[in-house]
Amino acid sequence: MKILHIDSSILESASLTRELSAAVVDEIRTRNPGAEVARRDVVADEIRHLDGAIAAGFRPTGFGDFDDATLKQHGVSETLVTEFLASDVLVIGAPMYNFSVPSQLKAWMDRIAQAGRTFKYTEKGPVGLAGGKQVIVVSARGGFYAEGPLARMDFQESYLRAYFGFLGITDVHVIRAEGASKGEALRSEGLQRAKVAIAGVVAGLHPAAA
Repeated sequence: MKILHIDSSILESASLTRELSAAVVDEIRTRNPGAEVARRDVVADEIRHLDGAIAAGFRPTGFGDFDDATLKQHGVSETLVTEFLASDVLVIGAPMYNFSVPSQLKAWMDRIAQAGRTFKYTEKGPVGLAGGKQVIVVSARGGFYAEGPLARMDFQESYLRAYFGFLGITDVHVIRAEGASKGEALRSEGLQRAKVAIAGVVAGLHPAAA
């Protein structure tokens, strides 16, 4: 089993998603001692956002005559998509920032959405090419968005499910800690509830990935 562990919180040691994503990886490795883990911290090792020249490394944009810095970025794109394609299970620490995902995580997502590699265009529309992988999203929110009046403002978990679905990945699990900014008692309650959920989610991974 090959695990790709991605963290995207800007809060370092104070981050719930970093703590929980590490716990998920530990649980997977406990159950699968031979598992290999590749870790990518998209905050500490930030990925440049796309521009036309960088995107030209994997899609037609009309840009050419690339300088050395841009060619290096094309290499980064190749490294990221190869790393993604090699993985069986993705563990993604994804806090909610302003109702969506961190821009650092979005930059990674933009690099791996490559026609011909992770999806393809057909006469009937785009088809994902990365099916069979499993994704565990470790989500943290300052408020409560899973249900109730704020659910309509969840462009974080819903976006991640839609994005990975576009790549052909429908086996997406969410471990969620809510109420992180609603006082220490609710923060702790949300964290503990998420920790309890880890074992069940990991136990439910498809045998093909175990």
